[in-house]
Amino acid sequence: MFTERKLDVSFMAQVQLRLPDEMVKMIDNWVLEGKYRSRSDAIKTMIAIHMEREQTRNFYKMLKERSDKVRANPEILLQFEE
Repeated sequence: MFTERKLDVSFMAQVQLRLPDEMVKMIDNWVLEGKYRSRSDAIKTMIAIHMEREQTRNFYKMLKERSDKVRANPEILLQFEE
């Protein structure tokens, strides 16, 4: 079973990465188990998951700020017509 994460990219840069041997062994095991197609796929997926997590954190922070603002100033809410 491969983990699929799609990134909308038209150009991919090649980067060199140094990792501790234990991390490389863990990634290689995931590839052997069929979780990822390659080391590159595993690392790209991990970065994509991290980016998604950061976007979620930023969204949550924005929602919290708006919620705090409304609690402090409830009059700014739009009134629904009944």
